[in-house]
Amino acid sequence: MCSWPNCHTMSVAEVRVNLAEFSRNSFKHHFFVNREHSMSRTIQRRQFVKKSAALAAASIRPAPLRAYSPNARLRTAHVGVGGMGGADLKSVSSHGAVEVAALCDVDANILKAAAATFPKARTFRDYRQMISAMGDTIDAVVVSTPDHTHAPAAMTSLNHSKPVYCQKPLTHEVFEARQLRLVAREKGLVTQMGIQASAGLPYRRATQMIQSGVIGKVSKVLAWSYKNWGYDGPAFTSFDEIPQNLDWDLWIGTAAMRPYKKGIYHQGTWRKQIDFGTGTLGDMGVHIFDTPYRALALTFPTWVRTTCRKPTGVGHPENNIVEYEFPGTPYTTDTMRWTWYDGTNVPPSTNGLGVPEAVKLPRQGSLFVGEAGTMLLPHSSEPRLFPEDKFRETSRPELGPRNHYHQWVDACMGTGKTSSPFGYAGRLTEALLLGVVANRFPGRKLSWNAETLSVTNLPEANALLKTKARSGFQVAGL
Repeated sequence: MCSWPNCHTMSVAEVRVNLAEFSRNSFKHHFFVNREHSMSRTIQRRQFVKKSAALAAASIRPAPLRAYSPNARLRTAHVGVGGMGGADLKSVSSHGAVEVAALCDVDANILKAAAATFPKARTFRDYRQMISAMGDTIDAVVVSTPDHTHAPAAMTSLNHSKPVYCQKPLTHEVFEARQLRLVAREKGLVTQMGIQASAGLPYRRATQMIQSGVIGKVSKVLAWSYKNWGYDGPAFTSFDEIPQNLDWDLWIGTAAMRPYKKGIYHQGTWRKQIDFGTGTLGDMGVHIFDTPYRALALTFPTWVRTTCRKPTGVGHPENNIVEYEFPGTPYTTDTMRWTWYDGTNVPPSTNGLGVPEAVKLPRQGSLFVGEAGTMLLPHSSEPRLFPEDKFRETSRPELGPRNHYHQWVDACMGTGKTSSPFGYAGRLTEALLLGVVANRFPGRKLSWNAETLSVTNLPEANALLKTKARSGFQVAGL
């Protein structure tokens, strides 16, 4: 039954059904990229997709604008509503057109608290049941879970032709990032990755300044965070009773089952564990990588190498130095070197990079080294240019505010587009996660072939690009 005030107006779900049908017809013989396809066939199909996507956009984009009345509602379903999920729920629902229709969390206490704020929303413990049961009574899905469940929940939503907002990093594994990007593009769905800082004025201003050529072509980027989302300790040997409020099987999801340990997994330090999180690089790296990656229009690295302790099979390293080399773009030199530092490696040395010794580096940030100057970009703060005398009169772009969450809602409603769709976020996450893979092979340079989605000089590394999901938690497309 239609839940809108004006039932004669087409619902978001009905529009999505039409769009999905259009997409199925338009892309019926469209490719589904995987590593087993030949390169020539892939190129042909990519050319077809590019042309089809352009035709589809021209054909269907105006339809939502005509379909929605001022009273239209976007009915959202939320996977994970505690911690960052609670923040996402609050921010998305602050949009006047949003109606929170469903809430899902594996923790009964967290779910109960969220339901008290949104009493009309249906509640679920299992996101798969929620998406299946709600069907066309929900229009879009927000995914705010631990990293290892990002891709399964997001892909399940895409498979049901639902627009998706997914927290960062987009995925836990490299292959997942590639697949979410391709499926979202194939279905023509609105998507957004949760990198809220990208909407801030400092990062957007820095992007425009870099692309205007203020410091010339960039040859090096340094990026860093003082945070330590690693664990250098041994495997756990003592365990605890599973809390009654927690569905441990659902929390584990696609990962291998193991005993519960208090303070380590749920509402603990799961980011530090290799099976569930992506370490400091995956946590803060996404925020801090985003502006250099976006501003320099980077694609995929040609190689990556991590300096860290030997792998333990339990946690991510506590201190990392990760080096990347990227092919050149219009905003860089012929090749571009990028180095990431975290933990006790922060702040990095800037000797010879144009920053005066008297300048104290922030605990988190990035540094662009250009042919005509250097930009220091503290995390979520205004950029500084060096030498200061040279750039003292340099003008800065005047920009208006942007609401990262409302931008996604508006795009779902047919107005505007998102700034961090999976088409962008998938590439960024894929590149970043290669550094996470490299920390399992410290000191070894991993040569990357983006076309074949493979490490060409270290075959054993390819096993970490895609792991097998636990029985019962497999998702089509992953």
